[in-house]
Amino acid sequence: MGSLDPATVARRFPDGPVSVASARRFVRAALEDVASELVDTAQLLVSELVTNAVLHARTEAEVTVSRLDGRVRVRVADRRPGRSLVRQNCPPYAGTGQGLALVEQLASRYGVDIGDEGKAVWFELWPDGPPPPSSGWGAAAASCPAERTVTLVDVPSALESTCRQHRHAVLRELTLAASAGGPAHVPPEDLAAANDVNNVISACVTAASRDPLPDSGLRSLLLPLPADAAPAVRALRRTLGVAEEAARGERLLTLPALPRSRAFQDWFFDQIVEQLDGGGPTAWTVMPRDPEVSSDELVPWDPGQVRTSRMPTIAADDGNRIIAANGPAAELLGWSPDDLVGRRLTTLIPEHLRRRHTAAFSTMLLTGRTRIVGRSVPLPARHRDGGVVPVRLFIQTQETADGRTVFVAQLAPRATTAPEVPRTVGSARDAARSAAGEAPARVPAGGPSAEGDADTAMSALDRLSLLAQLGSRFSDALDLDEGLRRAGHLLTRRLADWCVLDLFTEHDQVDRACVVHRDPRGLRPTAYEGPLPAVSEESRGPLARVLRGAGPLLLTEAPPPEQADNALDRDYRALFHGLGAGSAVVAPLRARRKIFGALTLARATGRRPFTEEDLPLVDDLVHSLALGVDNARLYQDTRSIAERLQRSLLPVLPRVEGLELAARYAASSTTAQVGGDWYDSFVVPGGDTALVIGDVTGHNLDAAIAMSQLRSMLRGIAVDREEPPAEVLRRLDLANHSLHREATATCVYGLLKGRAPGPWELRHSSAGHLPPLLTTAEGETRYLDEGAGLLLGMDPDMPRRTAGHRLPAGSTLLLYTDGLVERRDEPLDEALDRLRRHAADLARESLDTFCDELMIGLGADSADDIALLAVRPS
Repeated sequence: MGSLDPATVARRFPDGPVSVASARRFVRAALEDVASELVDTAQLLVSELVTNAVLHARTEAEVTVSRLDGRVRVRVADRRPGRSLVRQNCPPYAGTGQGLALVEQLASRYGVDIGDEGKAVWFELWPDGPPPPSSGWGAAAASCPAERTVTLVDVPSALESTCRQHRHAVLRELTLAASAGGPAHVPPEDLAAANDVNNVISACVTAASRDPLPDSGLRSLLLPLPADAAPAVRALRRTLGVAEEAARGERLLTLPALPRSRAFQDWFFDQIVEQLDGGGPTAWTVMPRDPEVSSDELVPWDPGQVRTSRMPTIAADDGNRIIAANGPAAELLGWSPDDLVGRRLTTLIPEHLRRRHTAAFSTMLLTGRTRIVGRSVPLPARHRDGGVVPVRLFIQTQETADGRTVFVAQLAPRATTAPEVPRTVGSARDAARSAAGEAPARVPAGGPSAEGDADTAMSALDRLSLLAQLGSRFSDALDLDEGLRRAGHLLTRRLADWCVLDLFTEHDQVDRACVVHRDPRGLRPTAYEGPLPAVSEESRGPLARVLRGAGPLLLTEAPPPEQADNALDRDYRALFHGLGAGSAVVAPLRARRKIFGALTLARATGRRPFTEEDLPLVDDLVHSLALGVDNARLYQDTRSIAERLQRSLLPVLPRVEGLELAARYAASSTTAQVGGDWYDSFVVPGGDTALVIGDVTGHNLDAAIAMSQLRSMLRGIAVDREEPPAEVLRRLDLANHSLHREATATCVYGLLKGRAPGPWELRHSSAGHLPPLLTTAEGETRYLDEGAGLLLGMDPDMPRRTAGHRLPAGSTLLLYTDGLVERRDEPLDEALDRLRRHAADLARESLDTFCDELMIGLGADSADDIALLAVRPS
């Protein structure tokens, strides 16, 4: 920089947060005749460097300011040379870890000098001309003492980044609070040890993460740590545990960690301590986790995952704002995706639930405790036209590449059929090819290791293993799309570079349902998915032949141009080139003597090509795959038929003066079985209001059919006879015994007698059903278990009883099926007590809120159907 002004000024500042502001004032006074923009920058950077000295070195800091010809040099020295600089690589929005990054961005030159008694970080600001090259941080950037190597296997990079930023934010706040004389949350010695070892761990993680991130989002990290670091790591865990409790009690500004971050951090520290004590590594991916911690996606989240998903999906940030939505979700709710992005999530929540949603979301952020994350919850969504769309909501937390948390929600319509996802024919593929300039995709060198090697012939045992694993992919999948993608990932790991699955739709169109690549870094495979041109009489290419029953066909080169006169053939030829395929096998998916799709397996140019010897294996694979696809479709079709039947029988509730009525129904969230749950309400000729809840034994289409017949018979008997509820159930049991000797069911039939403005009396009888719950406006609860009798289908000659109860004004009568309360391995009394507590808490809420909150709070992850009917006298 040249010869500096001999009037260089320096001042020492004590270890403490007040030194930061004092250092800023000192720099401004020392530079009072320098250009204001340089002074402002110098103040900002000296604030960051003195803060680092206070937090990490914990010694006094000496600030030296020098000037020459309008140029400025500032030097911040501490007395702890062993505390290396830790470059955090934090994103711009993070609250910590910005100091050195700001120096890099704003200083003309910067560097660090290390001596025996201390180290000094310096920067220069040049207002004119390019400065000479900067020395940078050089060897001072965080070195890791290689005394004991800890191996962390399958670390999700985005989740690790989120946890690291949270640790630094918590420790920073605790340290500053302690330095300022605030409440001592942890012992000073624990806080000092926690800061020191956290810096060492962060430095080692940063150094170990320099290589490009694999496409899986997972990497294994080798951390060289001091052999005696275990006590300090335990102190760090204690400190963070105390901080979490303080954050949940709102005694810290930093928000508590969410369950997924807490679980990862526990595993992270367990691995370090156990391996320092001589134990072996355990991968993150094999650790058992609660639903709120698990996530199907380990790669960093980005909006493209939402846009390319076939399931209606919406993502929101921690500000409760929508940041991504796909076409299926927007169409389901009456919006366009672009119109949804940027809106508050409450836009999609019915008015009566918005206040509770906002309170629950805020509570989740403030306490770190989630209510519905990782669970399948039946609830209503708000359509753009103001109507309500019944959905099952499944929320998972994911992390972006820069460490932010995103809430990703899948909306499964509780409707008659699985939605057909609208996609523009070829648009995604055309865009991808245009962007790629039709350049063939190549398998990146040094891609992730696979379980099998496409360049090596498979043994007989490997082939059997592959067939067995392929069959299990569909049995473990929740739906067809997930099964296809799991199968594609398996085949690309074991046999091919690319896997393409084309399926006929119910309208005999062809849909490219799934494209998977073993390492899709250059191109998103989903860009090739979507509807294909129709199979016409002019189609003569390999795909068209296979879809007509030929194959498996071996392709040793791209189909020749003379076989690409048709739109489908041209598309397949373009796919072959776009994938960079050197060879491929295309085979038909056939089940029950019907062709319903095709499988294409491709190997890139330069790999061992497919040969005739591979065809028998591929033929076995497509038989297994076809069986899985066919079963999955039958599974979905059967469920759809039964659910359509059930939903078609769900009545429109009557309007009765002086009464509010509300009802909800949700199919099971954990199986594809549909049961015989139903509710009903109608006004009999005499003016009384009939209330019905019932459940036919079984979970299949037969149960749904039996339910529909029982419902119709009960309506007819009740309207025709207008007899006491016990006599109506007796007649229903007799008719059921005559027509369906093997059908059993539970049922409550009640008559609500009275006229507005009251009083109201409930006369009811039960056939083996759970007792109605009466909740007063003051929150007092009582089960109405009088009038209980044998379930339907057992003995129609058994006498039945009718019970009577007065319903106070403002009280809520709830009829419900067992799916709302019963849980495996839990006594029924405990389940009913839980329902009683929830109902009491909701006693003063609107009836819609009462029902929806019961479904959210008690119906999540239910293994059975749920029906409930609620009535409230005014």
